[in-house]
Amino acid sequence: MTLLLLAGLGACDRQSPGAGQDQANSSAQVPPTSGEAMGAPQSAKGDFSYTLDRSKAGAAAPDFAFAAPDGADATLQDFAGKPLLVNLWATWCAPCVAEMPTLDAVAKAYEPKGLAVLTISQDSQGESVVKPFFAKHRLPHLKSFIDPENQFGFHYATGMLPTTVLYDRQGKEMLRVVGAMDWNSKEARDLIETALKS
Repeated sequence: MTLLLLAGLGACDRQSPGAGQDQANSSAQVPPTSGEAMGAPQSAKGDFSYTLDRSKAGAAAPDFAFAAPDGADATLQDFAGKPLLVNLWATWCAPCVAEMPTLDAVAKAYEPKGLAVLTISQDSQGESVVKPFFAKHRLPHLKSFIDPENQFGFHYATGMLPTTVLYDRQGKEMLRVVGAMDWNSKEARDLIETALKS
């Protein structure tokens, strides 16, 4: 029972979107298996809670299109040759929102070194909710990519938001972070440094 409560606090169940949000349902939550590590449980102080999942390491990045900030189609292959940090989030997901400033700090520190940070909204209402979110929050180093059809959510099938996938320079998955991670932490920075050396 305690584990279920902690999991619920650490990430948004994709099957329980906020009011007015018709969120796609993914498969059930993936329980930890060998090769995964649990982050610190979330507390009332706003700590982050996550699971590292390396079970899909080596899988190629998906090739479907999503919306770039200018409204044009984009694919992960547009960032070929760069390590990628792909973060799935939604405006209604409190852990996602809490994680965004740490992702902004990563983009500021690591995009000049070659890392591409993509925050891809899973809000089915698309730009009508994402654009006001970015206008309200100070995230100058992040761009508002949108996946209103939840293709990434279905592909990754973690059942949770946020979900972040780190890819190497060859477009191969290194690991997934299921739940909210403090991307300013030493563990997160070590993961990013490993991707940069790929």
